[in-house]
Amino acid sequence: MTAPGARAHAPAGDGDDLDVEEALALVRHPKDDAPGAVPAPARHGAHGHEGHRATSWPRARETAARAARSAGRRTPVSVALADALGLVLATPLDALTDLPSFDTSAMDGWAVAGPGPWEVREERVLAGHRRPGPLTDGEAVRIATGARVPADTTAVLRSEHGRTDAQGRLHATRELGHGQDIRPRGQECRNGDQLLPVGTLVTPAVLGLAAAAGYDTVTAVPRPRAEVLVLGDELLNEGLPRDGLIRDALGPMLSPWLRAMGAEVISVRRLGDDARVLRRALTTSTADLVVTTGGTAAGPVDHVHPSLERIGAELLVDGVKVRPGHPMLLARTKENQHLVGLPGNPLAAVSGLLTLAEPLLRTLAARPAPEPYTLPLTEAVQGHPHDTRLIPVVLRGDRAVPLHYNGPAMLRGVAAADALAVVPPGGARPGEETELLDLPWAAAGIGVCFT
Repeated sequence: MTAPGARAHAPAGDGDDLDVEEALALVRHPKDDAPGAVPAPARHGAHGHEGHRATSWPRARETAARAARSAGRRTPVSVALADALGLVLATPLDALTDLPSFDTSAMDGWAVAGPGPWEVREERVLAGHRRPGPLTDGEAVRIATGARVPADTTAVLRSEHGRTDAQGRLHATRELGHGQDIRPRGQECRNGDQLLPVGTLVTPAVLGLAAAAGYDTVTAVPRPRAEVLVLGDELLNEGLPRDGLIRDALGPMLSPWLRAMGAEVISVRRLGDDARVLRRALTTSTADLVVTTGGTAAGPVDHVHPSLERIGAELLVDGVKVRPGHPMLLARTKENQHLVGLPGNPLAAVSGLLTLAEPLLRTLAARPAPEPYTLPLTEAVQGHPHDTRLIPVVLRGDRAVPLHYNGPAMLRGVAAADALAVVPPGGARPGEETELLDLPWAAAGIGVCFT
C-alpha cells in the first residue's frame, strides 16, 4: 500500500500513464523545420455505429491520454516566473552563474583573519554592499549573514561565540575552524551546471531555484487551453430554483476545476439547448479542449451527438462503464482539438472530468502521472454489476471512509471529499484495498494551486 501524499511517477506503460520524456516528445521546438502536426485519422460519423458498447473505465482513461499524444507536438513558450507554477520545463534549467556567486557569510558575527585575539574595525559589512577591503592577520570586522566576506578572511566567528575584553579586542569562546561559517563561491553549483532536467514540474521551490540562478523566465510546455460550453434551457445563473428551473452548478465548478488540473480556461459560455448555436461554438472554438455539459444522451434536446456528426468529428469514446457518468464521451473535433462531453448531473460530470479530461489535459501539459495508490475502505460499498463506481471518500489515517450523498445529481458528498474511490464491478468489502483518485485540491504538491 502506498500512503497518500507519497506520489511518484508511475511506471511507463501502466494504463493511461505517460512517461514524461514521451510527453515532452510531443513538444515542438521553434527550431523544428515543420509544424510537426500528426495527421488526424479518417473521420467518421459520430453517432452512426450499430452495436455500440460503452468503453471500460480504465480503457477510457487510456484512450484520453492517447488522444492527447496524437494531437501533434506543442511549441514551448517562454513564461515569466510569476506565471510558471504548475508548468513542465521544456528545456533544462542550467545555472547562469556560480551559486553563491561570491564568498558569503553564513552567520551574523565577525569576519576574522589569523589567530585571535583580534582588533575589531569600526566599520560593518552588510549584505548587498560592496566587498570591503582585505583583512590582515589579527584583524576582525563585524559582518551580517549574506554579506561578502573580505579577502583573506580565515573564518566567520558567530556573534554568540565571541566576546570583547576591556581593551576592545575580540576573543573566541570556542574553537574556530578554518573556513567556518563561510559559504564559498560555487558551493551549490557552478556556472553551466544542470540544476533541473527537462520534464521537471515547476513547483514553488523550482521557482525559487530559478530566481536564485538568475532566471526571469523559463521555457515550458504551455498550458492546454480549455473552453466550457454549458448546455440546458433549464439552468438559472442566480437565485433559488423556481418554476421547474434549477441552478447551474457546473458553470461555477468547471472553470476552477479545470484550472486545478492545469488548464487555462479561456471562456465559460452558456448556450442553452440550441443545436445551431452549439455547432457554431464547436466550429469556431480555438481551445485545445472543449468541455460541454449535458446533452450527451439521446433525448429530444440532447444535441451533442448530432452536432459532432454534422461537423465530421471522430468519436473516440461514446459512453464509459462507470457510475455515475456513464453517458460521457470523448471526440476529436479538429486536428489538434478534442471535446469531452460531460453528463448534466453534477457528480456524473465530476466523474467525466476525472475519467476523460484529466488524463487528456495532463498529457497535453506533459505533467507526470500520479502513481496509483490504494487504501482499505472502512465499510462496504455496493457495486454495479458490470460498471466501475466512483465514490467520494475522506481519508482518515490509513483508511478511506465512504461518504453518503453520492448520487449522480449530488455534490454534497464530493464537496467534503478528499478523493474518489474506484470501486470495481460487484462492489468492495470492508477493509478491501481500493484504488483512489485524489481531488486536485486534496493532493499534496502542485495540485493545491488554482491559478
